Amino acid sequence: MRLKLLPALVLVSIPALVAAQSATPRYQPWGLELQHLDTSVKPGDDFYVYALGTWLKNQPIAADKVGTGYNYDLPDEIEGQVRRIVEESAAKPATATEKKVGDFYAAWMDEAAVEAHGTQPLKPWLARIDAIRTRPELVRLMMRPGYPSPVNIGISADVDDPTRYMADSGQARLGLPTRDYYLLKGEKYDAIREAYRAYLIKIQQLAGIPDAAAKADRIIALETRISQDQWTPEQLRDPVKTHNPMSRAQLAKFAPELDWNATLASMGLSSAAKVNVSEPSAVAATAKRLGDVPLSTWKEWMTARFISEVAPFLPKPFDQANFDFYSKTLRGVAEQRARWKRGMALIDDALGEAVGAIYVQRYWSPVTQAKADELVSDMKAAYKEKIQVATWMDEATRKAALEKLGTFDPRVGHPAKWIDYTTLAVSRTDPLANQMAVADFQWQLQLKRFPKPVDRGLWYMTPQTVNAYYDPTMNQITLPAAILQPPFFDPNADPAVNYAETGATTIGHEMGHGFDDEGRQFDAKGRLRDWWSKETAAQYTVKADRLAEQFDQYEPIPGVKIKGRLTLGENLADLGGLETAYAAYRRYVARHGEPPVLNGMTGDQRFFLAYAHAWQGKRRDEAVRQQLLSDPHSPDKYRVNGIVRNFAPWYQAFGIKPGDAMYLPPDQRVSIW
Repeated sequence: MRLKLLPALVLVSIPALVAAQSATPRYQPWGLELQHLDTSVKPGDDFYVYALGTWLKNQPIAADKVGTGYNYDLPDEIEGQVRRIVEESAAKPATATEKKVGDFYAAWMDEAAVEAHGTQPLKPWLARIDAIRTRPELVRLMMRPGYPSPVNIGISADVDDPTRYMADSGQARLGLPTRDYYLLKGEKYDAIREAYRAYLIKIQQLAGIPDAAAKADRIIALETRISQDQWTPEQLRDPVKTHNPMSRAQLAKFAPELDWNATLASMGLSSAAKVNVSEPSAVAATAKRLGDVPLSTWKEWMTARFISEVAPFLPKPFDQANFDFYSKTLRGVAEQRARWKRGMALIDDALGEAVGAIYVQRYWSPVTQAKADELVSDMKAAYKEKIQVATWMDEATRKAALEKLGTFDPRVGHPAKWIDYTTLAVSRTDPLANQMAVADFQWQLQLKRFPKPVDRGLWYMTPQTVNAYYDPTMNQITLPAAILQPPFFDPNADPAVNYAETGATTIGHEMGHGFDDEGRQFDAKGRLRDWWSKETAAQYTVKADRLAEQFDQYEPIPGVKIKGRLTLGENLADLGGLETAYAAYRRYVARHGEPPVLNGMTGDQRFFLAYAHAWQGKRRDEAVRQQLLSDPHSPDKYRVNGIVRNFAPWYQAFGIKPGDAMYLPPDQRVSIW
């Protein structure tokens, strides 16, 4: 799945385009924002700074954000649109579902009531933890929706047969973002761990829990011990090693401490004949901790983690402590976001499709749908041509790749069928109860689907989400409405912009995931199956390894480099998306004629500048640190420079030559397609 930072609008100066419109009416007065260029930098020395240097120097980061740029602007606009929908639902709901949207938002926004209620809403949930007397009771409560657990159990498509669901389990996230935060040495990480300890003490004291310091020490010792056995983010990307289906009998021997039969029954999964265990060694080790760590320590861990996770729904001191650690310390954000903005994110998770149905009615255009469909068609055609002429593929693998391409299922705009929220209970006075009700509602939805064939119509992003994703088991790319609108996509825009931004960074990128180092291991039916010949796979691996080695050398902040293996899938998708979008753009040019030179720039130059502008953004150093340690996406600058330097047409467009800092000899460049 791709969770990328957004592509972005690029605007050409108005006079040149206005002059061109009479001859080429498909061009509108927007394209590249030329004032962002820093022409004192040669394109071949630092293309990202050449394209965006003036902006990078002058653009501040808002105090309540981790970063700034086009990548952050459209979500702000969407928040405003969704806010109008939500506030109208709160004031004058037209349906029962709209009333739930309004009540959920009203409960969240009533800060006076939250303060007046104090910790009272928290007490019944903590009482369940306090009532635990046995380890089986502990495990069963951990698996209830809304409660923290060191092992996740859920439901997903069976990669051996993606038409059916299966239960799965795996390691869970602990209180710090990744295992590195527990284990890395140095003053920076020592300071983070000390701040985490102070945070755990603070929230327990606020809840009236005695001996908070001693409990925080035991909690951190437990999490550190668990983290030592957890898999790294790089290991989690391997779909073969994370596929380990086990029968009930195997599970009982593998990790008896999890009391599988009783636990699955308590979750509503009595019919699950087998469970996939994603990280066997980590799950087994954590299960042992459930057996050998004192029950009292586990209860302390659950209590503190629960308080931490629901802190935003509690009085201001809890919310502030949570923000101070997770946003200020870990990501460098100075100010809390406005409460209504945080409310939009909560509603997106809780009742997202209820809002999405209204959003689509107001903001989604059939014209945009048609143009987006045309662009998807062009991208598929370009991928087909690329696969047909790939010299490193043998014929058997080529045939299978074309079959997979032929079954690509692009979903554009919004779901055909919306989620029914009838059974979701929403209070207008208790935001914490609402959050727990949402967790239970979402789990019950999964349970209803579990015995049935996999529903290919489900969406895992709402239409108002500015993002996109690829699902290898469905062989689907999903493009929500919000990402296919100005300023990122416009049916009347300079084609160089649309093909570079939406074509390369969204559609081409998501299709590229079908053939990246993970996605290529799934066949046309979404099954985890090796359909590559050994020879072709070996040649592909050489290319992938070389790209990983390139990215291993980049050091976005002092002392922390990009993890080439962790980011490999996204980097491959970026490269494949750029290569194929450029080919699709040249197909468009072949149909419509060579585009005009605008502001002294050819269509190809505008294409590559648009690609750079699509990743316009800068982030706080601490946010970059967290990204580098845990996120499979490279920082924005390297999604541009690290990609274009491998692509020959970029060299030709800007006359890049030996001696330029970004120059790579042809035999060192990586080309997938």
